Amino acid sequence: MAANATDDDPLYQQALAWLVLLSDKEASSEDRAEFERWVATDARHAEALSRAQKFWQRFEIIKPEYERMRKRSALVQRRNVLLGAGALLIGGIGIYTASRMALFADYTTDVAERKTFTLPDGSTVELGSYSALSVHFGESERRLTLHRGQGYFTVAPVASRPFIVEAGNGTATALGTIFDVKMLDDRVTVSVVEHAVSVEAAHQPPAVVEAGWQISYSATGLEPSQRYDVATVDAWRQDRIVFVDQPLRRVLLELERYRHGRIVLMDSAIGDIPVTAILKTNDTSDALQIIASGLPIKIIDGAGIVTVVTSR
Repeated sequence: MAANATDDDPLYQQALAWLVLLSDKEASSEDRAEFERWVATDARHAEALSRAQKFWQRFEIIKPEYERMRKRSALVQRRNVLLGAGALLIGGIGIYTASRMALFADYTTDVAERKTFTLPDGSTVELGSYSALSVHFGESERRLTLHRGQGYFTVAPVASRPFIVEAGNGTATALGTIFDVKMLDDRVTVSVVEHAVSVEAAHQPPAVVEAGWQISYSATGLEPSQRYDVATVDAWRQDRIVFVDQPLRRVLLELERYRHGRIVLMDSAIGDIPVTAILKTNDTSDALQIIASGLPIKIIDGAGIVTVVTSR
C-alpha cells in the first residue's frame, strides 16, 4: 500500500474493525484465530493493521476524556470531541472524507442533516444526509451533479432548458415535476413522484420512468424499473428509513450515511439476511440495536469511530 494512502481505505477500516472486535470482552478464540488468518493472508493487511494500531494506541490516551464528555451531555457530538482532543489521530477516517469534486459543491449537508434550497430557476431541492450538489445552469440546459447522498427535486418548468441531474455514471432528465435521486455505494436509484423522468446510464438507450415507478443503475447499466411505495421513498424527509426485505449489508450502508464513523460488516455470511423495519435516522445507534434485537448479530461500538457488526 502506498505510504500516502488515505485512512478511509477499506483495509485500514477493516483493521480498525478487528481491533474493535478484539477489544470486546466477549471476543472468542475463534474471533482471534480468524483475525490471525486475516493478517497472514496478505502483506497489505499487516501494514494496515500497523497503522490502525498506532491510531488505536493514541486514541486510548484520550478515550477516558471522550467517555466523560459523552456521558456529561447528550449534545456533545463524537465529531466535536474527537476533533478537539485529537484531530491528527483521525486523519481521513469515515464519512467526512469527501471526494474532491464534492468539496467544491454549491450545496451540501452534514451527517444527519436535511436542507431545502431554492435554485436560480425557482426549482427546489431537498438534500438528505451528507449530500453534495453542484449546479451548472446554461442557456440551453439546467444541469446538476449529485456528488453523493440524496436529493428530492421539484422542477420549475422551462421547456427550452431541460433539467438534468447527473449522478454516478448516468443522468435523469425531468419530463415533469418531482423526482428523487439517491446514491448508495455504486448504485443510483431514481424514483418518480410526479409525471415522468428519462433515465440514461452506461451508454444504454434512455428509459422513460413514470410516476409511481423507480429505476436503478450502476456501472453495468440500467436495471428493470419497478413500482414503489411513495411513502417508503419519502420517509427520509421525515427522518425515517423504511426497509422491506432488504439485505443487511444494504441496510448498514444506508444507516452509515446518518452517523459519524464507519459501520463494518465482519461476517459476510450475515450480509444477505433480509431486514424489514422502520428506523429513525436521528438515532442510528438505537436503530442498530433494534436490528440486532431481531437478528443473530452483535453490534460493537468502537467509540463512534468504527462500529463492528458480526454474527452472534
